[in-house]
Amino acid sequence: MSRGPRLRAIAFDLWETLITDTPELSGRQERLRLERMERILRERGYGGTAQQIEMAYRRLWHRCHELYWASDRDVSCRTQIDHFLEALELEISDEATLDALEQAYARAAVEVLPSTINGAAAVLAEIKRRGLRVGLISNTGRTPGYALREILDRVGLARFIDSMVFSNEHGECKPRQSIFEALRKSLGVGFDEMLFVGDNLYVDIHGAQQCGMRAVHFVPDKRGTAVAPPVDHGHEIEPDATIKELRELPARIDALSVPYASEQTRRS
Repeated sequence: MSRGPRLRAIAFDLWETLITDTPELSGRQERLRLERMERILRERGYGGTAQQIEMAYRRLWHRCHELYWASDRDVSCRTQIDHFLEALELEISDEATLDALEQAYARAAVEVLPSTINGAAAVLAEIKRRGLRVGLISNTGRTPGYALREILDRVGLARFIDSMVFSNEHGECKPRQSIFEALRKSLGVGFDEMLFVGDNLYVDIHGAQQCGMRAVHFVPDKRGTAVAPPVDHGHEIEPDATIKELRELPARIDALSVPYASEQTRRS
């Protein structure tokens, strides 16, 4: 394990680190999106069969990956709706309809809540008890930052988090350094005073370490559906520590921290 300056902040990935979707939950969220988007279009006279709408829904995902996510950029939820309508070959300028489609698309996981990772609330509470700041960075996908903030509040985790940065609002995704820098600046600490915890070896661990942060790889026995596809990155990535349960994290924080008293002794 590497050691460095005393830690002042612990930052987390979101999906598969603090919250997770089972296949059953993901399926319910998707059905809710599709049913509501179909109803909005039908009631407002735009048509489109259920099959056409589902095909457009899947095309927009591939289009966003091609245009943005493959190069670690991100866009607003409204832009995703624009690509959905392009796939349906519909031109809609009515703001109320566009907003209704966005809300149906963005808020499915607010109504069908993800599960929290075992131990997440207890570990966050312990970190706060120690006087450390807590941050979060999430690559967002279909659920944008404004919906994720509401989700975190409803599952009881938001109260522990001092700052949140979401890729659809920031414009770039992990592992881009800019998104880590946005969180660092918000927390008011140095990169060498931060520890990042995440499940993805490339975007989380490599992304954090390239900024000068220490990083803990979270590898649970069972993972949900929000797992990023593998990337041929060519890097040899070595986490500062690896855990299989979040309850192991406080001990890893202790091991990776240099006690304040020891720092004072060295300066004397």
